[in-house]
Amino acid sequence: MLRKTSLKQSAGQIRLQSTRRWSYKLLSLTFLLLTMNCSFAQPRSFVKKYQPLADSLSAEYGIPSSVMLGISIIESSSGGSRNCKMLNNYFGIAGKNKLKKGTKSRYKQYRDATASFTDFCRIIKKRKFYKKLKGNMNYKLWIDAISKSNYSEAPALWKQRVSAAIRKNKLSATP
Repeated sequence: MLRKTSLKQSAGQIRLQSTRRWSYKLLSLTFLLLTMNCSFAQPRSFVKKYQPLADSLSAEYGIPSSVMLGISIIESSSGGSRNCKMLNNYFGIAGKNKLKKGTKSRYKQYRDATASFTDFCRIIKKRKFYKKLKGNMNYKLWIDAISKSNYSEAPALWKQRVSAAIRKNKLSATP
């Protein structure tokens, strides 16, 4: 009799453990799907919001808007990074800021997105490759030149991520 009771308890425990495992798996899958959905939607809304600004600056500076948007998607996590939210820094540009005491950052602070995008264009305009590429809308040439100019601390990975962001978000006519 003692044995039958322990078997019944064991079977019940096994069912409970199995149910818990499935619950965790279902919860994990739900979280993953929600996260993926948000990550797909966020760059699209980011592009929709900043495309007019990038197009305007592209006409003025001759830098493809796809390059500006691709870099800003990666550097600011589509506007969601701490630096972007606190400093309006969409490009990971180092410099001075006026953060409150106790909060430190090596990144430059801007009054708004327009100031950040414009400063990025001014910085690129000072690079050696700028005159040669100005007006050329091939994003691959721009990304290659920017990555070789020490813009990023990890140029090969940066170049790969920015190019992927441009392709994924269909920011350029160049395949």
